[in-house]
Amino acid sequence: MKRRKIYIAVFIISVVGLFVVQYQYLRIGLNLAEVQFEQKIERAGNNLKKDLAAENQLSFLIAQSLTGQNYFSLSRDSLQDASRHFLNDFVKDRLAANKIDTDFSYHLYTEDDSLTLISPTTFSSKDSIIKYPIKLEGYLPLMLEKEVTLELQFKNLNSYFLSQLHGLLIPGLLFLAIIIFVVIWMLRLFYWQRNLITITNDFINNLTHELKTPVFSIGVATKILEADIEESKKPIVLQIRKQVARLNKHIEQVLDLASLENRKKYIQLEEKDLRPELLQWCEDFKLLSQLENFNFNFHLEPGPYNMKVALSHFENAINNLLDNAKKYAEDPVISLKAFSKKNDLYIVISDNGSGISDKEKRRIFKKFYRVPEGDLHSVKGYGLGLNYVQEVIKRHKGQIKLESKLQVGTQIIIIIPLINVN
Repeated sequence: MKRRKIYIAVFIISVVGLFVVQYQYLRIGLNLAEVQFEQKIERAGNNLKKDLAAENQLSFLIAQSLTGQNYFSLSRDSLQDASRHFLNDFVKDRLAANKIDTDFSYHLYTEDDSLTLISPTTFSSKDSIIKYPIKLEGYLPLMLEKEVTLELQFKNLNSYFLSQLHGLLIPGLLFLAIIIFVVIWMLRLFYWQRNLITITNDFINNLTHELKTPVFSIGVATKILEADIEESKKPIVLQIRKQVARLNKHIEQVLDLASLENRKKYIQLEEKDLRPELLQWCEDFKLLSQLENFNFNFHLEPGPYNMKVALSHFENAINNLLDNAKKYAEDPVISLKAFSKKNDLYIVISDNGSGISDKEKRRIFKKFYRVPEGDLHSVKGYGLGLNYVQEVIKRHKGQIKLESKLQVGTQIIIIIPLINVN
């Protein structure tokens, strides 16, 4: 639960960080858009000032409408209305030439506000309006004998700036949404798989525990039968006992692996000289090799091999590796060497088996994985042994390495840190 909260906290912080970064990029983009807009307005204003400075049809019409002169034989209202629309189209054209495409209004007025010309489209006083005054020179101020200002007005420029940033804003928000979706989906998948693994392990543990009782009962029953059974039927009882022992071994292996996979359950490590124990395990396996007629030799360099070890698990791991070396060769030749080097204990187990390809080496320690042999499995098993061995070595803060060549053999190297005992 604590780890889950950490993951969620990291996720939230990351998302907030992405939003902050996106917001900063947006602010920078808006500032750049504002600077570019002001540069465009300045160019457009210069163009307007230059065009209206000379006497032309538009400047003459504006002057006539403001002074009230009747050169065109029109009423003053009609003359001003025509001037407003012609000036509006002229300003719109100059803004478009400078790539400004947004709603605008204008107000042309003299210094004392005695003469004004207002745009056909005006904004409400409630609107947030930005004004850009342009002081005109040349023809109009001379005709009116007053300073004349053309004031350009814009509203909702933030919306306009955002529209200019659609190439940055929309993809940024889209990718941010995709990242959030993928992370949430992966977290849900992770916790779903974790819960599934937990449920599966609990089921296997409960099942194997339930199997131990009937297995034990069958073992006791066969011992009782063996005492009173006819000599001719004793091989049958012996075979039953052998299969019961085999089933019990598989149950113990599953339980051992499940106990190691439970991260909350720590195996008890105690300081011990491993050499006497390792010597005894080797001698036991040597006796087995003599009974089953295969070759096994071992050499343990002088000790001590002082280390923190869980003997039962470590014994199971060594026996598992030796048993694998025996099973995967037609005429087994197995060796075990142990020596210390730079405060580490090295245990090297070699065999002359069929070997493992480079492709399979990367998968061999995975749970339930077995090297494929087509449709046949000459050696029975569940793919739990090497995964269990790897987990045991990890719990001892050690390493396990595998070197193998097809049709030559396999060598497994275990490296466990030693401790100094004063």
